[in-house]
Amino acid sequence: MTQSKRTPPGGPPSGSGPVAFAAVPAVLLALLGAAAAPGAAAPGPGSPARAGVRAPAGVPNDARAEVRTDARPGTPARARAGVPRPGGFDVAPARAALERLLPRHAGQFTLVPDTAAATDAFTVSGTPGAITVRGSTGATLLTGVGWYLQHVAGADIGWPGDSIGMLPAELPGVAAPVTRSALVPHRYALNDTDDGYSGPYRTFEEHQRQIDLLALHGINEVFVQVGAEYPYHRALQGFGYSAEELRQWVPGPGHQSWWLLQNLSGFGGPVSERLMRERAELGGRIAEQLRGLGMTPVLPGYFGTVPPGFAARNPGSATVPQGDWAGFDRPDWLDPASPAFGELAAAYYAEQRAVFGDSTMYRMSPLHEGGRTGSVDVKSAAGAIQAALHAAHPGALWAVLGWQDDPTAELLAGVDTSKVLILDGLSDRYNRLDREARWGGAPYAMGTIYNFGGHTTIGANTSVWLERFGPWRAKSNSALAGIAYLPEGTGTNPAAFDLFTDLAWEPGPVDQRQWFAGFAARRYGRPDAEAAAAWEELRKGPYSTSSGLWSESQDSLFTARPSLTAAGAAYWSPKSMRYPAGAVRRALDHLLRVDPRLRGSSAYRFDLVDTARQALANHSRVLLPKIKAAYEAKDLARFRALTAEWQDAERKLDAVTGSDPNFLLGRWLAGARSWGADTAEQDRYEYDARSILSVWGRRGTSEDGFLHDYANREWSGLVSELYARRWKAYFDSLEEALVGRTAPRTIDWHAFEEEWARRTTRHPAGPSGDPHALASGIAAFLPAAG
Repeated sequence: MTQSKRTPPGGPPSGSGPVAFAAVPAVLLALLGAAAAPGAAAPGPGSPARAGVRAPAGVPNDARAEVRTDARPGTPARARAGVPRPGGFDVAPARAALERLLPRHAGQFTLVPDTAAATDAFTVSGTPGAITVRGSTGATLLTGVGWYLQHVAGADIGWPGDSIGMLPAELPGVAAPVTRSALVPHRYALNDTDDGYSGPYRTFEEHQRQIDLLALHGINEVFVQVGAEYPYHRALQGFGYSAEELRQWVPGPGHQSWWLLQNLSGFGGPVSERLMRERAELGGRIAEQLRGLGMTPVLPGYFGTVPPGFAARNPGSATVPQGDWAGFDRPDWLDPASPAFGELAAAYYAEQRAVFGDSTMYRMSPLHEGGRTGSVDVKSAAGAIQAALHAAHPGALWAVLGWQDDPTAELLAGVDTSKVLILDGLSDRYNRLDREARWGGAPYAMGTIYNFGGHTTIGANTSVWLERFGPWRAKSNSALAGIAYLPEGTGTNPAAFDLFTDLAWEPGPVDQRQWFAGFAARRYGRPDAEAAAAWEELRKGPYSTSSGLWSESQDSLFTARPSLTAAGAAYWSPKSMRYPAGAVRRALDHLLRVDPRLRGSSAYRFDLVDTARQALANHSRVLLPKIKAAYEAKDLARFRALTAEWQDAERKLDAVTGSDPNFLLGRWLAGARSWGADTAEQDRYEYDARSILSVWGRRGTSEDGFLHDYANREWSGLVSELYARRWKAYFDSLEEALVGRTAPRTIDWHAFEEEWARRTTRHPAGPSGDPHALASGIAAFLPAAG
């Protein structure tokens, strides 16, 4: 998803049980577990330790030896994960998650299935050292644990950062049993772009940690994108395409999000068959992990994306060219009225089921961001898409993104809207919204996209969430049925994640000031006056931005393509401050004075680094106009002094972000290279990972599509190797012009950025330096807040 010129930026039903997952059939196990297929690169030195691909539970390991690798998967045998046992459900997955989340204290919790609950609900009770949590699903048990940590133990497990090291040896008791029920049945998480912007090359353990956090915070429906290319690759081989043609069509993992949205194909590839098999296995494990907790894995559905030439290879089919998306030729759309559509959809869902199992919820957004309808009747097409889904998965819910003009009235008119959930990406962005009138009463989830491209920027329209959620839900004709946590990149804003997910569980109106005071008290494991003052400043500033035009705060000028008139890094980002900069500057001073005994947590370290980074980023908007004035006045001495100050700030920025693992380019690149079997493949995936942060795509995409720096972020290594070098080249050209009294030389910025994206330089994958000392240096460097 990108923010277009047309529009400024941008589970099962209640009470149902866990969903069965399908065991991988023997034919596919051969593909998943065997050596590399002919033509695929064999694992080489430095390749990840994934040689023995694990079969899902219930499938014997020796099944691999009896099958041919060229056979197509048949109907899989069924196995079930987390299926209710007599008297309850299997709490083992929740217990395992609890032991990962609270390794020192898990033994003090008793988890009890409560299948009598009419809706998702938990009850927390107990005496010191003996806490009992009853819950209607494994995930809801974990939500109860999260409630206990937040409201009783006074500790935080955030995304990212935690303060569990401050918990006492014996956990405190609960004064009286507390029961909470979910206010809405749908608590959905993850934008279609999350895999691309948050980490397309993550390990299973990293995905597992994400699932644990989502369950802890009350989410019950999670989009699973990893490995989504595999069903396409398998199914389309039955419709006239070779495996090699399809490998060329599938983009690299960093760009697959937009391929699934029917925006592009091929870029960042080709992918190897080995990579597709391993990603499919990973996606299957993620889906299995969710089911084990009673959560719904939301899988991509099939709505008609096909490779070039489909109609010629499948007589009687009609395809609609989808035109251009940001400089890319979009994949064609197969008219759902074509006889081949139902056949291909059935093949796709069969291949998907073989690896990912069944679900009750599927994500599809036909005609996303300007797709062309041609002569297709959208109402009939939507009905055919839903019919194909229900033929494979009777009664499954179709989740569609509410974005720009979608879903249209024509699309909704063609479907059973009781089996649709609209994930509203604009709930907190614009004013005068009437979702019932806009979508004819179709169920929707109030969503937020407070982060675009994975930007490292603090803030969200939290007051808008609190002002709207209750009244929207209480309307006499309300169709509000959920919340949708939809930042384009996750893992950057723990306060926003905590507060937004709390909406679905707090029985009364949430007072913003009280909530942030409570957050400050638990974030570092103990109440602290300076922490409270810091978070009050952040609440009043970046966390109280208003609706009307934006849902995200401004990004940094340090990450912008150089210009004396730069107003933002990403073309689609806000061009000015959305809150008084002094709020963040004062918050930094307060955080530096937090009790030294509370500074050892990962939560404190992340918040301190993030706040210092943001304070410095905001200063770029003060410094650049001064540089511009000096240049225009032809004051060479002042120009040199100010540009030296700018470059010093960038060095400080690179150093402070290097002190926390969440701000390291090296981790991002190492993850990408770990999936390559040889040097050539590793380099290809590194380019995929670097390009999404910089040029995004080819020259036309970067320049005419305005996507360069869309995913800008202040990371150590990225600042020093790309952004600082870019600004230095620019300032050098301006200084040459001042000295020589000539016009500045022209710099081809796309070529500059493309050269960086093609590099394979190494960067630290672990943090270094003292965050407090480095943040103190930034506070001393910056002017005091007014």
